[in-house]
Amino acid sequence: MATLHIQSLTLEVANKTLCRDLNVQIQQNESWCLLGRNGAGKTTLLHSLIKQRVIDEGSVLLDGTNIADLKQRELARKIGILFQQGIEALPATVFETVILGRHPHLQSLLLDNEKDIEIAEQALAVFELDSLKERPVDSLSGGELQRLALALLLAQTPEIFLLDEPSNHLDVAFQIKLLTVLTDKVREASASLIMATHDINLASRFCDNIILLLEGGEALVGKCSDVLTEENLSKAYGCPIQSVHSGEHRLFYPA
Repeated sequence: MATLHIQSLTLEVANKTLCRDLNVQIQQNESWCLLGRNGAGKTTLLHSLIKQRVIDEGSVLLDGTNIADLKQRELARKIGILFQQGIEALPATVFETVILGRHPHLQSLLLDNEKDIEIAEQALAVFELDSLKERPVDSLSGGELQRLALALLLAQTPEIFLLDEPSNHLDVAFQIKLLTVLTDKVREASASLIMATHDINLASRFCDNIILLLEGGEALVGKCSDVLTEENLSKAYGCPIQSVHSGEHRLFYPA
């Protein structure tokens, strides 16, 4: 399984430093969350891990190789991303869309083999879309489109899953259900996961490690129990954050 090493990473946008000298090593079987207020740089950081954004300083190593030296298809075999904007309304069916996730692994661009078809159909079933496989994508609801985007990512079978606001367009029940399913699949594959979200409670529930982006390019990195404190979160979000325990979960809320 792939390992990702963020080394002395600095990212800037319009003279604003989003992160400075960030160092994180992500191993297999680890789940990480990117937290921070709107505009803190969560999406920019994710995009820098797949060469969709130029790195200002530092480097990102995938299995010891600088991603700058990897072709996009090589990178896509190892790292998959769920973009925040989800899937555009394509002139295609649900199945034709999810099979695109197999593209980095295809031996032929002209013919899908049985294994690729099986993987795509399994991904649709995981997110309860198998009955919609012949539906045009532009006929789906926002929630169905988000589930399709998750299925597309799962069909890619990456070793590192990047999720940018995965709960977009999902009601509360589906947020918990689908993230539980996805994190279980990641665990079964001995893969790793990095999720960017504005929801502190989803981060606390589904991730073991946190990168909390602060003002001025600072970041706090570590275990959930160490980083997700009322003091740290209040500083990050610029308002008082308090917490309560409910069963096995700790819930955070603005005071």
